[in-house]
Amino acid sequence: MRPNKNPAFWPGAAPQAEVRRCDHDGCAEAGVHRAPRGREALTRYYWFCLDHVREYNKSWNFYAGMSAEEVEHYVREDVVGWRPTWPIGVRGRRFGGAGPRFFDPFGFFRDPGAGPKEDEAEAAASRKSPEGRALAVFELHPPIGFAAIKARYKELVKRHHPDAHGGDKGSEEKLKLINEAYGILKRFFA
Repeated sequence: MRPNKNPAFWPGAAPQAEVRRCDHDGCAEAGVHRAPRGREALTRYYWFCLDHVREYNKSWNFYAGMSAEEVEHYVREDVVGWRPTWPIGVRGRRFGGAGPRFFDPFGFFRDPGAGPKEDEAEAAASRKSPEGRALAVFELHPPIGFAAIKARYKELVKRHHPDAHGGDKGSEEKLKLINEAYGILKRFFA
């Protein structure tokens, strides 16, 4: 049997790996640091020595050639990992039909010519005090405990939070009203 003449197979010899050269023109150093080739080719790389990768990184701009709107769109899509999204509370909400199928505590979807309901007229008398107005915002009637107020507050915050309505300013104003009413009720009932 002939002995193997390849030095890589000699006992105790380490295999020699091929050394990759720096991709910068005229550089003879080893290219051990990778850098992406471009925005569309993030998984294909240039291989540079330390000096040239530093130079490349200083001059490389991921958003080069994009307008401000394109950059904004890209950043917004990146936040959710480019998955489809929809505003909170929209899926499953149904409007229309033979009457409201949803809770309308502020009467925004009520017919403006219908006038106040009978129970609203009775509740108007209790709205003269700050506590009465706050209970009217929560659509609660005394006698009531603080646990029920707190539960109703959590429900209203979830329903009227601006994030649930795509940052709507009207929802923000409703939430401010709800928070103010909760502050009054907290001082009065807690």
